[in-house]
Amino acid sequence: MRNYIIKYLLQFIPVLLIISFVVFVLIYLSGDPVALLISDNATPQQIEELRESLGLNEPFYVQYGIYLMNMIQGDFGTSYVYQEDALSIVLDRLPATILLGSVSMIFAILLSVPLGILSAIKRNSYIDLFISGFSVAGKAIPNFWQGIMLILVFSIILGMFPVSGDGSWKHLILPAITLGSSAAAEITRLIRSSMLDVLNQDYVRTAKSKGVPGHFVIFRHAFRNCLIPVITIMAAQISGIVGGAVITETVFAWPGMGQLLVKAISVRDMAVVQAVVFVSAFAILLMNFLADITYRLTDPRIKY
Repeated sequence: MRNYIIKYLLQFIPVLLIISFVVFVLIYLSGDPVALLISDNATPQQIEELRESLGLNEPFYVQYGIYLMNMIQGDFGTSYVYQEDALSIVLDRLPATILLGSVSMIFAILLSVPLGILSAIKRNSYIDLFISGFSVAGKAIPNFWQGIMLILVFSIILGMFPVSGDGSWKHLILPAITLGSSAAAEITRLIRSSMLDVLNQDYVRTAKSKGVPGHFVIFRHAFRNCLIPVITIMAAQISGIVGGAVITETVFAWPGMGQLLVKAISVRDMAVVQAVVFVSAFAILLMNFLADITYRLTDPRIKY
């Protein structure tokens, strides 16, 4: 496993390089940043001096090389809005996004596992039909609309939870439900299909014929053996949660990286945009790596 871990971590390098190049090209094509950093009354000489000090008068490949060297050192530039180091600003917002994403994933797992198992056991029943309908609705309903409806019902009408912001556990409930419901719907569908496949296997029928208790057959034999695809889709849903956090944090004014990214894009604070994208990409790669390690812990037959 040690060799596998080393090889996997080395794969981070080309992936992050590709991401850095794509982000740099998009920012390079987005316009002249000097126009945002200097006053309207600046003289052409002052504009040219600023451009030269930032290295913007260099060819594209030279600018990318400078950007890459700075990125390796953890320097994504200074935010002209906050007048602080861009990476420090992003890392300050990172714990809030991790908290929201973690609670959202826990909610998705706690909801999807029992629903997926129940749907498979009650195949073609009204319960199965209801759960399948929930899964379809969970994937079809946009996050922003669901968030607004939750605010309308539970915050404005019922007054159970705050409308937006942070500060207590109540502020976390509605955004976590909004962000986790889509993942819950996808995981529920996969657990149902995986369980149906496993329940038709010979070893499950043999266990039933021997008089093994039903709950033992379901959780010990069936559910455990359908965990590999479930873990895979859970890892895939992490990227969806990271992407969905941009909308959810904006709707609920949650002070995480998603809200920061929207604000940075609206004012073209490109240093912050670069830092947010890089940190998000690294987090997704790390979670996929942990999912691969979990495969081995779940099923010892898997070899690296």
